[in-house]
Amino acid sequence: MTELILKTSQSHSKRMLKDKLASFVVGFGGILVIFAIALIFFYFLYVVIPLFQSADQQKVAEYTLPDQGRILALSMEEQTEVGVVFSSKANVRFFRTDTGKVIKSKQLPVPQGVRVSSFNQTDFSGSSVLFGLSNGQAIVLKYKYIDTYPDDKRLITPHIELPLGEEPIVVDQQGKALVKLAYQDGEDEATLVALTADKRLLMVHFTRQTSMLDEEVTIERNYYTLPVPSHDIDYILLDNNQRYLYLISRKGDMSFYDVGDKSSSRQVQQLRLTTRAEVTAVRFLTGDISILVGDSKGTISQWSVVPDEFHQPRIKRLRQFTGDMKGRITDIAIEPARKGFLAIDDRGYMGLFHTTAHRTLLVNKISDGGLLHASMAPRANAALIVNNKGQIQFIRLHNEYPEISWQALWGKVWYESYTKPEYIWQSSSASDDFEPKFSLTPITFGTLKAAFYAMLIAIPLSIFGALYTAQFMHPGMRQLVKPTIEIMEALPTVILGFLAGLWLAPFVETHLPGIFAMLIIMPIGILLSSFAWEKLPVSVRHAIPEGWEAGLLLPVVILLVWLAIRMSPSMELWWFGGDMRSWLTNDMGIGFDQRNAVVVGLAMGFAIIPTIFSIAEDAIFGVPKHLSNGSLAMGATTWQTLIRIVLPSASPGIFSGVMIGFGRAVGETMIVLMATGNTPVMDFSPFEGLRTLSANIAVELPEAELGSSHYRVLFLAGLVLFAFTFLVNTIAELVRQHLRQKYSNL
Repeated sequence: MTELILKTSQSHSKRMLKDKLASFVVGFGGILVIFAIALIFFYFLYVVIPLFQSADQQKVAEYTLPDQGRILALSMEEQTEVGVVFSSKANVRFFRTDTGKVIKSKQLPVPQGVRVSSFNQTDFSGSSVLFGLSNGQAIVLKYKYIDTYPDDKRLITPHIELPLGEEPIVVDQQGKALVKLAYQDGEDEATLVALTADKRLLMVHFTRQTSMLDEEVTIERNYYTLPVPSHDIDYILLDNNQRYLYLISRKGDMSFYDVGDKSSSRQVQQLRLTTRAEVTAVRFLTGDISILVGDSKGTISQWSVVPDEFHQPRIKRLRQFTGDMKGRITDIAIEPARKGFLAIDDRGYMGLFHTTAHRTLLVNKISDGGLLHASMAPRANAALIVNNKGQIQFIRLHNEYPEISWQALWGKVWYESYTKPEYIWQSSSASDDFEPKFSLTPITFGTLKAAFYAMLIAIPLSIFGALYTAQFMHPGMRQLVKPTIEIMEALPTVILGFLAGLWLAPFVETHLPGIFAMLIIMPIGILLSSFAWEKLPVSVRHAIPEGWEAGLLLPVVILLVWLAIRMSPSMELWWFGGDMRSWLTNDMGIGFDQRNAVVVGLAMGFAIIPTIFSIAEDAIFGVPKHLSNGSLAMGATTWQTLIRIVLPSASPGIFSGVMIGFGRAVGETMIVLMATGNTPVMDFSPFEGLRTLSANIAVELPEAELGSSHYRVLFLAGLVLFAFTFLVNTIAELVRQHLRQKYSNL
């Protein structure tokens, strides 16, 4: 007896040890899962947080160059090691940006007794410079930097050339001083626009021709006189396509000209830029589509060429920055590769801004006196600024992701060349002056749209199928049907996406009337078949064992599908003139893409039906039999028992199945990648395509530059998907627990 008790005690101890070990392993595994999820979340945050950091600056040096006249403009090369200054004495000086040491100087060939009366520098390339002279002539120069590596050390050598000849070119044949200038130089042509001292507006068009025999280049000049607007001209801008000309006065009047056809230039529009302030600085934004206008009150506004309802160019204000700068705007420097800019004022403040994001990145006071001129490095990582004492400040800038803001990510943005603010995702372009469009709204909308149409198909089929399978189907048939549906979940989604994109999408387009006819024919046909079955003799109906009747619907369903598809061409001919797609587009104004939400709903609905069906069927079948038997014993019908007893008891499991299916639909990648067309549009129409968060990440992440704004925004999209899934699952669990507690007393 004692030995038996001892063995029992040892067995109990071993069992307790195993239970504790199993509990520890399961608990430790759960902690590891939570830790892994938290690690993923924090890694996403680590990649995303730099997007929202403010800009920073650091003054490196401050110096004064030898006096060679008043500074008109300055710039620096890409490595920020060498800068250049242009002076009112037609002198060009290259210097070290960190010390101010002059490394090269060149005096331009200005005739004796003639002075520099105007100046112009191309905003973006910064390599074309124009000096207007008091005798009606002009000097055009271009400069560049040549990198060499003697002794394995980089040596930057400035080089100057005069592309239109060594001698000054004649702009005004009457010899009047050129007081305002604009110039653009292209590959085969160049255009110069000048305002003379006696208020005439002249244009000179240069055409380069290369001889086929000796490759000698000749330059042909054509002179034109442009109509002068009714207001004063204090600023002249000519875009890099040499088509649009802007004439602006300090009082805020603008005249907009089309000079694309040089022989018949015309004024397109005249408008007012400001009414309560004086225009003090005007610059093109990168790409020459927009201009930035700074005024005496510290406001900077962006004006852009926008097509009107007749597709004619018109100038409209897109946005403005108000209240950030403290004084009169004295100069605006443009980022050559982005839609950002630097502004300075007469109170010593410098500000960094980005137009698309409508974001003020930095405003700091850098000088006790006023600031006169500013220039940004080609990589926007440094700036040269001249104050009113003639001193030059060399400043390092840290401004990695200026194009990102909550407004740019989630709000409507008025992009250049668009007629109104819109939600746009377009991360790349072949153009160097492209304006990135990083709105997450259309792809988030596409994610929810795809999930909605998939659930619209999957929920009724899976839940009603689960109800019938668990409550009415014969056990033998259930053992066949349930594993068959569950094994559908093993189908690779890439195969489903492949079939949806290459077979289902063209099939739906070709048989569109038949697809929608199924929505009517199928329920009516099944109801009529059921009615006919009930009217058959009892002996015939009893020949089929109870619970096997659903098998008789298979040929009915196949017949109805065949009938709808067979009738599709005839219905399309009778009701839609032989082309339902054209009828939708032309008569109803509804766009139609071959790979659309209908195709996604069918394919992804098919993919998530097994998930919802399996969980819901287990929940319904798992309802204790004594509950349903007790209800039937009390006189309730089968349907009353199902609705009032079975469904409430199984509701937590059914709801879990639906939410798990919804989570899979939201996170699905391959089906939406191959069956949607990947068009990030915000249109709830079932005939339009879409792009989801997961598909967008899969498509663009391999091509995104490591550490770029595009790369980090894609991680932000993943973080949004992660957070959305976590939120939905949390809410689903809370609802499930509430339902379980509510119906636990049944």
